[in-house]
Order: sequence, then structure tokens, then C-alpha cells
Amino acid sequence: MSKIVFLDVDGTLIDYEAKLPASAAKAVDQARANGHKVYICTGCSKAEILQRNLCDLDGMIGGNGAYVEDNNHVVMHQGLSKEDVKNIVDWCNERHIGFYLEANSGMYCNDYMLEQGPETMVKYAKGKGASLENAKSSAQHFIDGFIHLQGDELYRDDVNKISFILRTYQDHLDSKVDFPHLVANTWGGKGEVALFGDLGPTGITKRHAIEVLLDYLHADPKETISFGDAKIDLSMFECCAYNVAMGNGGSEIKEAADYITDDVNEDGLYNAFKYLKLI
Repeated sequence: MSKIVFLDVDGTLIDYEAKLPASAAKAVDQARANGHKVYICTGCSKAEILQRNLCDLDGMIGGNGAYVEDNNHVVMHQGLSKEDVKNIVDWCNERHIGFYLEANSGMYCNDYMLEQGPETMVKYAKGKGASLENAKSSAQHFIDGFIHLQGDELYRDDVNKISFILRTYQDHLDSKVDFPHLVANTWGGKGEVALFGDLGPTGITKRHAIEVLLDYLHADPKETISFGDAKIDLSMFECCAYNVAMGNGGSEIKEAADYITDDVNEDGLYNAFKYLKLI
């Protein structure tokens, strides 16, 4: 019976320096050749994914569930309202916080993100095991992918979600209070230490997006497998029949997993695909 596989991206399909292990690409290619469908299910929006050198896939779920695509066909797209974007942009700017708007058309940042982003992204990469040299290189690549906008140019109506730098964890807690009608998450850092907060539309999760895609495909949830490395992936685990945590994953995702594979850079994806007889 063919399976439908959902892969988180950073720390699962690719490493924390945005490099795709050759074994992971081979695993996905072979699984698809064997008749299985493979989708990425990520917090990244399509513009960011297009900057990555990934293998061929059957489609994607992006923006933590705001966007669903099957073979270049848009199944669902539900982003933030322009009013919400304006309010979040103003909230961040008043706090002198760097942020970027995640849209399918691009990643748009403010002045503070250009100032604060490199240091924060170096912390992110180093916390995931990168050397200082590699961390600086990957951080610069990340920053280079932004489109810098100012003033009301940032009040856009095509935004899936917004990520912002956490000066302290209190910024995340404040965002939950100030935007109670939105979904607030955190990400980045070693283990589950938060470096970024993000805000997205309510009702949007990886789980919801998977359910929408399965309904579109007329597929049986019993044939689904998910792979992840962080707390944000737990919603995938709630709806998929079998769930795999990466060896480099946090404690919560490992505790919820049916199987724990090796690290992303130790052929974790390939070894799990073999174990599950996808290849």
C-alpha cells in the first residue's frame, strides 16, 4: 500500500545550515519512484522554500499550515488580514524588534531585522551544532534572502505569518496577550530554546493543513507518516498514523514519536525510510 509522507524541512529534510544531505534526496527520490507521495510540511512560506535546493516533491504545506499545494495546484491559502499585518508591524516597530513577513511572493523585513537578524541567526545555527564560520555564512545567506521595506510598504495583504526576534521570552508572552485572536508560536535555538516568536491566523496548524490535503486527495489517514524535530511538529503527530522524530530533535517530539531515527546529518531520513520499507 502506498504511503503519504510529510516531512518537516529544517532539521528533518535539510540540516540547520539549509543543506540537503545526499542520502535524504536519494531516500525521497526512491520512495516516490516506489509509488509513495512525499510532501514537505514546514513553517517556511513558498518564497523561502524556493531559495532552498531541495529534491523533487509531490507538493508542500507552508506557513505552518497556511498554504497547501499539490503538484503546483493551490489547494488552500489562508493568510493574515492586512489589518492584522499592520497591527503586528506597528507593534514590532514600537518595540524596536526585527521581524519579517512570510509571503509566497517573498520575505519582507524591517530595518531592525537587518540590524538584529545576523546575530540571532548565528545563535540559531550555532545552537544546532554549526561552527562559528558556518553559522555566520548561513546567517548571511538567510538575511540576503530578505526584501527590505519601510513604512506602509510593510502593510501587505499577502502574508502567511510573521516571525519576529525575541529580545526576551516576555515578547512572546506579550504577543499572546496583545493578539489573542491569532496563533502565537516560538522557534529557534538549541533544543526548544526560543529565539523567534511568530504570529499566524487562528485555526491554521500543520494538522489542519494535512487534513485538508488528505480530503482533497481522498486519501486514508491510516496511510500517513510524518517526520519532525521540534514542538511545532507535534500537530502533525496528532493526525498521522505513524510518526518519526529525528535524532537531533527536542525531547517533546521524541517522547511523542513511534520511532526515533538518526540525526539529519547521519542519514536519519534515509535510515528511517529503509526501516519503514518505503525504499
